[in-house]
Amino acid sequence: MARTFHLEIVTPDRALLSEEVVSIIAPGVEGYLGVLANHAPLVTELNVGVLRIRYPDDTEENVAVSGGFMEVANNRVLVLADAAERPQDIDIQRAKEALLRARRRLQDPTMDRERARAALERAINRLRVAGVELTRGLEED
Repeated sequence: MARTFHLEIVTPDRALLSEEVVSIIAPGVEGYLGVLANHAPLVTELNVGVLRIRYPDDTEENVAVSGGFMEVANNRVLVLADAAERPQDIDIQRAKEALLRARRRLQDPTMDRERARAALERAINRLRVAGVELTRGLEED
């Protein structure tokens, strides 16, 4: 049996997950990084991206995260995410609307482009985790 460690994912709104897992791959600000049991202590900032989780029964789950921090110590990983959602919790229609709104804002020279770009990135990430096939037309409407 594979070695496990305890993973907790917490957002300002709720505790999303508290489970024994085999591995995770997290979206660090300098790139994705993997964690296995007995990983060296680490604290890192997280970027918008997919947190990939592998459970002891070899099933996998993707969680959409929107920034935050991750701490690894004593065979425990704590993810303090700005926002995190499991695929089944993502409102696909709302995420599509956010994507289209962000696209329109990027076209408007009076809008804050950095904020619009960040909103676009979050919407795309949520849709991908939800399993929505992103077509070129949807991303550019």
